[in-house]
This record gives sequence, structure tokens and C-alpha cells, in this order.
Amino acid sequence: MPSHHYTPDNSTVHSEMARKTDVPSLYYGEPRKFDPTFRGPICNRSCTDLFCCVIFVIVILGYIALGTVAWLQGDPRKVIYPTDSYGQFCGQKGTPNAKKSTLFYFNILKCANPAVLINLQCPTTQMCVSKCPDKFSTYTDVQLQYQITAAPWDYYRQFCKPGFNNPTKPVAQVLRDEDCPSMIVPSRPFLQRCFPDFITLNGTLTVAKRTHFKDALDTARSVTELRDAANGITGLVDAKEVGMKIVEDYAASWNWILIGLVIALVVSLIFILLLRFTAGLLLWFTIIAVILVIAYGIWHCYLEFSLLRQQPRADVTIVDIGFQTDVMVYLQLSQTWLIFLVALGTIEASILIILIFLRRRVRVAIALLREGSKAVSYMMSTLFYPIITFLLLAVCSSYFAVTSVFLASSGDAIYKVMAAEPNCMYANKTCNPETFNKTNVSKECPGAQCTFAFYGGETPYHRYLFILQLSNLLIFLWLVNFTIALGQCTLAGAFASYYWARRKPQDIPPCPLFSSFSRAIRYHTGSLAFGALILAVVQMARIILEYLDSKLKGSNNVAARFVLCCLKCCFWCLERFVKFMNRNAYIMGGSAGQSD
Repeated sequence: MPSHHYTPDNSTVHSEMARKTDVPSLYYGEPRKFDPTFRGPICNRSCTDLFCCVIFVIVILGYIALGTVAWLQGDPRKVIYPTDSYGQFCGQKGTPNAKKSTLFYFNILKCANPAVLINLQCPTTQMCVSKCPDKFSTYTDVQLQYQITAAPWDYYRQFCKPGFNNPTKPVAQVLRDEDCPSMIVPSRPFLQRCFPDFITLNGTLTVAKRTHFKDALDTARSVTELRDAANGITGLVDAKEVGMKIVEDYAASWNWILIGLVIALVVSLIFILLLRFTAGLLLWFTIIAVILVIAYGIWHCYLEFSLLRQQPRADVTIVDIGFQTDVMVYLQLSQTWLIFLVALGTIEASILIILIFLRRRVRVAIALLREGSKAVSYMMSTLFYPIITFLLLAVCSSYFAVTSVFLASSGDAIYKVMAAEPNCMYANKTCNPETFNKTNVSKECPGAQCTFAFYGGETPYHRYLFILQLSNLLIFLWLVNFTIALGQCTLAGAFASYYWARRKPQDIPPCPLFSSFSRAIRYHTGSLAFGALILAVVQMARIILEYLDSKLKGSNNVAARFVLCCLKCCFWCLERFVKFMNRNAYIMGGSAGQSD
């Protein structure tokens, strides 16, 4: 945008500049004549990126529709409370599970499936029990022992389906019909679910002092598989527990939090007002204080290093002692204090060198602080706009969390016909276990059973739950970035009105913050949405890469991890670059009415 000059002899100034720099006066363009009514580029604006604005509005409407459908289809009690494969909540009064408050997984090894994190369900039969198993056992072992004594079977059958009492049934048929679990392992209740009772012995993870065991099909299993499966389940319920603790903490201390926020607001206001008169003093005091604190740290590190060097075994290094959970162990090593000493010395030298060569920039920073404090004192409403941003972000986060829970809890227990004969026409068809015995399936397909298959549904909505969850995350990131962009554009427009005012504060328009917010919403929603979408896509890619990295941590594929690390680094740099470009574009849009 061409610069605005208020002096009437503007052409003379340009002529002087041209003579000093030997550049023709036409290089600077035609000088703008003095206009006493000029208030900056806040008028004569037009909508920018109208197409993106329309798309953004459509996406918001679709997001509302998605949340509504998820609310109608989902049942968050499936996530909050343990639910068996029949849709009954464990421990619920007035049901057969009233005294069975713990959920037991028939095959907990299936809970290591990545789909668990998406559907918030483990793809195996789940049953409510009154207590968890306390020993290793398999259905095959119980079947053999039943010929001698019925005691093992009486214990094992409490983890089978209700009403099943046929220990002579072949193992293959029992596992096919999922009448009983193929094995049970020593477990303990945790978060109302039966988890393997892990114990670390001499650095080795064990369950009942075992590291390996076998299932009913004599397949070798390891405790590591149980750990991965347990992690898959705890990943689902940890968020719920953390959320409940956060809510409880807020409920117990909300008044103190509110008082702290008010005190912080008052202190910040006083500090900003004081900057107008003491900007230089505060800045130099901060710089000198940092230098003195680091200097004291250097002296203390040198003192500790000198004392430890005189003690026995002073040559022990960090590599020699390896990883230790107690941080105090490292503080007993002279090498640790030497590292601190070198690091603080480097930081101190860097600050001093920067201060020597950039001392003029410090004076510029002081002038900017004074001018910024003056602008804030004329527009006090800008101090409270971050509260609006916080509220908008809270609404977006809450809507995203609620929608995610309802989407994840939309699935129901799906049962399929498991036929003994391969030519059964009803094989793999959906069935209802409560009415299955009344149908003709058993007659036409002898030996067929209605068994649990998975959690989900047969409708397109249930089949595309994973896509809907990803869409929910992407739109959430889009809205968060749009909210931040709206704040940057609004504040830029408000302070631009201060900058372009010739006489301050007389020429500052009334309600500058509200006017800037209105202009940003009316004219620049499309541009803000476009920039926010680019950043959201980059952040989505980073989230996916982080997820892949967490899955490859135990992998020995060095090449894949190297490529993944390079991609993470590239996308991190790309995100920082996009944020920098977006912020400058938003400032230009808010202050000058254009973002190109």
C-alpha cells in the first residue's frame, strides 16, 4: 500500500531523498496529498476469498450435522462404564449383572488391535464377572482334569457364558462358539476391568512369575503380548479417568482459579500501563537480572564441580551409571555439573555478545514497548479479547471431545452366524442371539451358532466411523486455527486504527476492537479460513506421523524410522513456516484490507 504523508511539502522531501540517493523521484511514486479525513485503510473493503468462505460455512453446517447424528446414534455410557457383549452395563442395579461389576475379556490378546483406539471397543466377547481369575488355566487343561475332579471346571465355568455347563464339548467347537475363553490368566481389577497381574522380577515383566504360557490350542504366548493388549485397553479408559480428575479438581478449586485469573489480569494491566513510563528501566532490569542469575549459576556449578572432583571415584561418568529414575544420583557426579557449567557459560557468552552488537536494537525495542503500552492504554478493550479467544477455543474443544465420544460409542454388538458347514447359505449373516434358536437357521445348518463378531453396525454410518473420526479431528484443527487467526486479524485491525490516527486519541474511531472484529468477520472470513485450512492439514499430517512413530518404537526397521524422523522434521519446519506466513497475512488483512 502506498505510504501516507501529512506534510504539505511532501514533494520537496522526495526531491531531497532523490538527490541523496541518486534515485529518480518517480521511483517512489506519486506523493499522496494531505487528506484530513484519512483514517487508514478501514473503508472501501471487499470480501476476500469468497469461495473459501462459502466452503467454510458449509463445513461448519456439516460439522453440526455430524455432531447431531453422533448424539442420536451414540451412547457414551459404553465408554464410561464397562459393557458386556449383550449391551448390559456391569454392576447396574436391577439387572443380572448387579453383583458383577468387573468386565472380563474372553481373549484379551485381541485388544492389541489398532482398531481399539478408533472404536473404543475390544473385538472379543466381553462378560461381566464378580471377580477376576487368579491363576493360569486353559480350557484343554480343565477338560482333562474334569475326568478326575469337577473342582477346576466349577472354577473355570464362572468365566464362560451364562448357562454353559458342558466341559466335554470339543475345544474347537467351544472356541468357535465362544462358549468359554481359551485361557485365563492371573488378573486383578483395574478401572472395573480385568487386567493381567503384571509383576517385574529382576527387570523382567512377568505374570505369576511366568514370561510365557500356552492357550487352549497349545499355542505359545508371551507376557509381552498381554502387555500390548492391556495397553490397548488402558489407552481407552485413561482419558476418562484423567478427564474425571480434571473435572473434580476444577469443581473443588474453581473459586481459587477465578481469583488467580483476576489477580493475573490486574497485575498484567498495571504492568502494561507502567511500560509507558518505565519501559527502558524494566527492560534493562530484566536483561541485567538474567545475566546475574546465569552468572550465579555458573559460580554454583563451578563450586559443586570443584568439590566433587576431590571425592573418591570422581571419574565416574553418566554413561557408567546408565539410566536412573532418581535424578539425585546424577547430581552426585562431577560430570553433570561440568555439563551445566559449560551450558550456562555458553548461554552467558551468547547473551553478552548479542547485547554488545544489538544494543541499538534494544533502544528500538524500548521505543516499541512504550508505543505499544500507549496504544493499549487508549484501547483497553484489547486486553480482554484473549478471553473471547479462550472461550471460542473452549467451545471448539468441548464440541470435538463430545462428538468423538458419541462417535466412538455408536457401535453395537454385532453377531454373525458361524456355520459348521461351508455351504450354509446363512453363513456370516447377521443374527440376534436372543431369537436365534427360534429361527430355521439351526435346522438348515446343523451346528450353526450365533456368535459375537465385532462392535459396529451394518449401516453406511457405522462402516465409515473411522473416516468420520478423522473428519472430526481435521475440522477441529481447522476451527482452532481459524479462531486464532481471527484474533490476530482483529487485534491487527484495532491497532492499525490507532496507528493511522493523526491526533491521538481524538482521531481513534469509537469501539476500535469491535469494529475490527466486524470487518474481519464480514470481509476476511474466507482468507482466514483458507490459511487455517492449510495449517490444519499440516498439523493433521504431523499427528499421523506421530502415531506411526509410536507404533514403530519397538520396530527394528531402522530405514523406516529414519524416513519417518525426516518426515517429522520436515513437517515441523513446514508448520512453523505456514504459521509465520499466515500471521503476517492476517496482520496485512486486518490492517490494510489485503493479504497478498
